[in-house]
Amino acid sequence: MQKVTLLCVGKLKERFYTDAAAEYGKRLSRYCKLEIVELPEERLPENPSPAQIDSALAREADAIRSKLPPSARLIALCVEGRMRSSEELAHLVADSANHGENHLVFLIGGSFGLHVSLKAQAAVKLSMSPMTFPHHLARVMLLEQIYRAYQINAGTKYHK
Repeated sequence: MQKVTLLCVGKLKERFYTDAAAEYGKRLSRYCKLEIVELPEERLPENPSPAQIDSALAREADAIRSKLPPSARLIALCVEGRMRSSEELAHLVADSANHGENHLVFLIGGSFGLHVSLKAQAAVKLSMSPMTFPHHLARVMLLEQIYRAYQINAGTKYHK
């Protein structure tokens, strides 16, 4: 069974987000071993300078790297990533499994995104949309799309 880890900067607080994430976690349990790891977002002043933002992102990157399994395929969600259809994501998941990559790590940064070094380290850069979404909603949307990918690969009717 493939392992999927969501490494997230920031925590879900609102109940409707936690309930939705839990529902997709339950659904995914039939297809993969899901783990969600939450890391704290670095605190910044009200109007941070670019240097302060970069420094905070570097500290977050160090915390993220400490949680990255060495053999996992890293998929970073970032605005400059490539948008993929649900079918393309399903192919990415299946292709990873077929090539012996049994652990996928999806990385969701905090409100200022991800450090450039993490983006460079990622095997895949994925964009959900050119629109901006709250990170909490992005997590739920990503879980739904991962579930949809497994459903597509299983040949079910859910994805239609």
